[in-house]
Amino acid sequence: MALNVEKAGRIARVTLDRPPVNALTLQLYGEIADLFESMSTWDDVNCVILSGAGTKAFCAGLDLHEFLAATVEDDPKRAAIIRRTFSAVRNAAVPVIAALNGPALGAGCVLASVCDMRIASDNATFGLPEINVGRCGGGAHLGRLIPQGMLRRMFFTGRPIDANEAYRIGLVDEVVPSAELADAAGRLAEILAAKAPLGLRLGKAALNEVEFMPVEDGYAREQQYSTRLMTTEDAREATRAVVEKRPPVFHGR
Repeated sequence: MALNVEKAGRIARVTLDRPPVNALTLQLYGEIADLFESMSTWDDVNCVILSGAGTKAFCAGLDLHEFLAATVEDDPKRAAIIRRTFSAVRNAAVPVIAALNGPALGAGCVLASVCDMRIASDNATFGLPEINVGRCGGGAHLGRLIPQGMLRRMFFTGRPIDANEAYRIGLVDEVVPSAELADAAGRLAEILAAKAPLGLRLGKAALNEVEFMPVEDGYAREQQYSTRLMTTEDAREATRAVVEKRPPVFHGR
């Protein structure tokens, strides 16, 4: 299996496992999409950690051997599969933490960008090398996170940036030593695991929906989600727990 899934304590750990550099084939794209779309039914999970197996890369992007065999006529169909994958991760029902254990290049960089949060090891790098192989990169997704000048520099030069530069421009939220990456991602996931399941789900849906709306319209939509959340038992339990100075007990309803 090129995609491993483990669940424990309301945390799911999804690992790309396709040696040597976790490159993406169309089949793996489809498996990722299927998995993340299915998360709408995962009542036992509050968040996901997405990482890559091994030490060579988080994901080095598209499998170039497979791409060499592709035809122009096939490209629209291939593109639709890839779009579905990135959409499935970005719109997963629960927050997704990318634990970036090495280079995230091309489609791997885009895959990291569609997660909700990104923690990078200090040996991670990020790049859009598509121009070097006759393709266009994932500028639309990275452009949500980084300034246009840096996006275009990465896009047109194909040169990667290191983890510290990625942190400086806002592509990643935290950089840690490689040996501490799993623990750092786990600590963040534990915080989310303790939150109200419906609060996380409705909150993520709200943030995704309002991201490109005008501020006032977006805030009004967010308030609508807040009103929906207010009707749940967990929301009332959260308030009671704060007032009574005790940990909340959530039931997902």
